[in-house]
Amino acid sequence: MSDKQWYKKSIDKLKDELKVDITKGLSDNEVKKRRDEFGENQLKSKAKVSLFKKFISQFKDFMVIILILAAIVSGLLGEISDSIIILIVVLLNAMLGVIQENKAEQSLEALKSMSTPIAKVERNGRKMEVKSLEVVPGDIVILEAGDFVPADGVLFESASLMIEESALTGESLPAEKSINIPEGDNIPIGDRKNYVYSSSLVTNGRGKIIVTSTGMNTEIGKIATMLQNEEEMKTPLQEKLDELGKLLGVAALIICGIIFVLGYTQNRPVFEMFMTSVSLAVAAIPEGLPAIVTIVLSIGVQKMISKNAIIRKLPAVETLGTASVICSDKTGTLTQNKMTVTKLYTYDKLIDINDANLNDDKELMALKIGVLCNDASIEEDEGEKKTIGDPTEIALIVAGYQHGLFKNEQENRHSRVSEIPFDSDRKLMTTINEIENGYKIFTKGALDTLLDRCDRILIHEGISHLSDEIKENIKSINEQMSADALRVIALAYNDISVVPEKLESEKVENNLIFVGMSGMIDPPREEAKLAVQKSKAAGIRPVMITGDHKTTAMAIAKELGILAEGQIAIEGKDIENISDEELYNGVEKYSVYARVSPEHKVRIVKAWQNKGRIVAMTGDGVNDAPALKRANIGCAMGITGTDVSKEAADIVLTDDNFATIVSAVEEGRTIFDNIKKSIHFLLSSNTGEIVALFVAILLKYPIPLLPIHILWINLVTDSLPALALGVDPAEKDIMKRKPRDPKKSIFSDGLGIMIGFEGLIIGVLTILAFKIGYRINLDTGRTMAFITLSLAQLIHTFNVRSIDSSVFKVGLGTNKKLIAANFTSLILMLSIVVVPVLRKLFKLTVLNLQQWSVVIALSISLLVVVEIIKLIKNR
Repeated sequence: MSDKQWYKKSIDKLKDELKVDITKGLSDNEVKKRRDEFGENQLKSKAKVSLFKKFISQFKDFMVIILILAAIVSGLLGEISDSIIILIVVLLNAMLGVIQENKAEQSLEALKSMSTPIAKVERNGRKMEVKSLEVVPGDIVILEAGDFVPADGVLFESASLMIEESALTGESLPAEKSINIPEGDNIPIGDRKNYVYSSSLVTNGRGKIIVTSTGMNTEIGKIATMLQNEEEMKTPLQEKLDELGKLLGVAALIICGIIFVLGYTQNRPVFEMFMTSVSLAVAAIPEGLPAIVTIVLSIGVQKMISKNAIIRKLPAVETLGTASVICSDKTGTLTQNKMTVTKLYTYDKLIDINDANLNDDKELMALKIGVLCNDASIEEDEGEKKTIGDPTEIALIVAGYQHGLFKNEQENRHSRVSEIPFDSDRKLMTTINEIENGYKIFTKGALDTLLDRCDRILIHEGISHLSDEIKENIKSINEQMSADALRVIALAYNDISVVPEKLESEKVENNLIFVGMSGMIDPPREEAKLAVQKSKAAGIRPVMITGDHKTTAMAIAKELGILAEGQIAIEGKDIENISDEELYNGVEKYSVYARVSPEHKVRIVKAWQNKGRIVAMTGDGVNDAPALKRANIGCAMGITGTDVSKEAADIVLTDDNFATIVSAVEEGRTIFDNIKKSIHFLLSSNTGEIVALFVAILLKYPIPLLPIHILWINLVTDSLPALALGVDPAEKDIMKRKPRDPKKSIFSDGLGIMIGFEGLIIGVLTILAFKIGYRINLDTGRTMAFITLSLAQLIHTFNVRSIDSSVFKVGLGTNKKLIAANFTSLILMLSIVVVPVLRKLFKLTVLNLQQWSVVIALSISLLVVVEIIKLIKNR
């Protein structure tokens, strides 16, 4: 049954529409009919993608398609070994991608709860327990403290009922529920006091509901539908690699055509020119790049697992490195999701709770009332302290616990003999406890109610008359505490000699002695403060998006440094009244969004994205899931996060720590830097090969490099150093830079010019080596060209570690993997020159000492030239 604003309807209308007797519930036959009509009470999820489909999806990249075509062409031309090597690289890339996606899914499955909640229902006039997925519209469900709400429904009975709805509404405190129908239209989810939601948790009291919606028709179901309809977003890295693949593909075809035509006009053998142009076209495309990117990302993923983050898809960790906005949920993400008493007021003094003094009678009495007028508890469970009960009451117990007032000890000394439970109309709770010479009434609750019931006050000298002037001062302090977003609990007591036979609020909760007020808040995580500072230093804009109240959200945002001067907060009801264009125009001035719905969160994320920003979204609730999926990078909480939010996210933080995101940002930036270094190295090297062949043909020289030489260098000699560059240590200023512009080309900031210039140098050096050797014979020229090209490229790996800094400033030995990779590649290169069988296969010859000196000097000159360029550039 879809949303018909059930919360606006009377019980009589609900009974008629849902055809149910609320005293007996549904019959078995009626339940069966409704299960057939509405299905099981569970969320429908998308079918899981098969391993085969995951594997096939790895071949969609343009660059991968070109590599496959290159392998086919190589095979048709008889270069079977080259064809096989290219296909192995492509298959390895695909397998790594599938393995990582599967690993992430398995990790997420381990985080899910495997239990099926039980629901208490009334059917056929009797109470019974059923699986929650068997609940149907019209069922009468009984709710008690500790129960999960199995479906959406309207309350028709309620006694002190409080429900934790933060996963849906984002509010840090449980919501008070009642049977009263709310007034007005379009009531926000968090303000529908007579309505309960599937998957929320009863923290206090009891109640009965008529189920109105199950499965996909619940509020959570609507969010699940939004998730399934949300389009998948490509990451900046995927977009840039797609662009690069297309660019290289077009360039390869043009180069192939030009060189073939040039050779043909010079009357060179057609087959030789066709082979050369094809091998050169293949050389223009860095075959190892897809595999290198995949491996570098995989290594980054493994690092993030050790830092408490599960990466669901490989490119996700790099994408976080591009983030320019982090939209964060408040409750449990930026805050501890734990109400904590921070302030205590007693007559004429507001203090920090840590400064409370048990030798002060007023402060001792305030703490005692908080501990004894309380239904929560702290229990030991295998050496660990476990809190049970309402978060507000737990906060009061913990405050007493910190000062040595343990609830068990206090109750043993002052046992409870009677009580008047809290209800939302009175906004008070009272207990009567034994003392040495009689009894004490302990009362706590809302100040506006409690203060009117007090006629005395506990001051320094004892008990005094509560004057209007003192009352006004107390109200002023209450306003001050509320302005700091503190939840205020007023505290009072009275002495009696006999426990009344009949406990009536008007008699027991009157003529009380006012003691003070406790102020509490869900405090920010300490590590979140540091994370916000680091984010700002890195040029990332932190934004809070929460379902909580505006005052509370602003206070937390100010303390964390999210709400800066000149920035403002906005509520969901105001977002509702503005267009997407107005939100787009104003999005940069808002740092806090309060009382927002799931739809608002998606609109906010889209507004930032339309500004050209890369948006990261953190959250743990069901209400965060659509925005998590819409964002460029969604980060769900692993401990407190709901299954729905984890499924929607790209990254799951297993420690629920906002600071982990900063580590991921740094890792992501490092990964992109390193992939860029690999691209820089591979393309400048490949450009050198193209320049060498192109110049040779223009000057009508013989071909200086055979196709097998080019493919050997690209597939064997270049791959290991490029991979080692992919794990280069992060540069020192990486978290002090502004986020890179996702619209910028991968060749921006002078990289394209450097690649062209360095490629030109490599090509010229290769031709020089060929010309010197060619004076002796063709084989010597080709051998010197081959060795010069190989050595120059290996030396060039040190140049590309920084586009600006000198190789000596970066440090020759700071990347030991690069030294090992270069040494291995050097051995592979030398093996085909030194080993007679391989030398013959590759059509090379033996060089003398003088010739070796020439190729080494030419190769090292590349380093010298690039160092001079960097020096001039920096000056």
